[in-house]
Amino acid sequence: MRVMGIDCGTEWTGYGFVETDAQCELRAVTHGAIHLLKRDSLPHRLTVVYSRLMALMAEHSPDVVAVEEVFHAANSKTALKLGQVRGVALLAAATCKLPVAEYAPLAVKSAVSGYGMADKRQVQFMVTRLLRLAAPTETLDASDALAIAICHMHHEQTGIAQRDSRR
Repeated sequence: MRVMGIDCGTEWTGYGFVETDAQCELRAVTHGAIHLLKRDSLPHRLTVVYSRLMALMAEHSPDVVAVEEVFHAANSKTALKLGQVRGVALLAAATCKLPVAEYAPLAVKSAVSGYGMADKRQVQFMVTRLLRLAAPTETLDASDALAIAICHMHHEQTGIAQRDSRR
């Protein structure tokens, strides 16, 4: 299974592809972040996110896309913009006919660090260890995207184990 994790952001949108092998070992395929310039109009930034995500999905053929659920932001304007970026990510997945899984930020942090209130550096550290990366990701957005993908992998593996135990 190959999962694309997306960490939606208004300046940086992180992405990460994680797959499992026959022994259910996690492996990072690729990761990075789409940089969005504040000086560009919001419609232009949304177009950039959409076209890059579409290209990444076409190139790396994920089986599923995992994204974080909307969280409550102190600034409603920021939350609205973030929701628009998230909507573009969901549109890209739907256009590629890919299923989408959504996870709360606490669930993502718990899946990789065992602590739902872990900060971004702790998540980055654990993602580096879990995926046996040679070095931490260049951006925290990329490590967050990989964490979202790992979270989905853990949920899938748990679901498979539960179904197998019922047989």
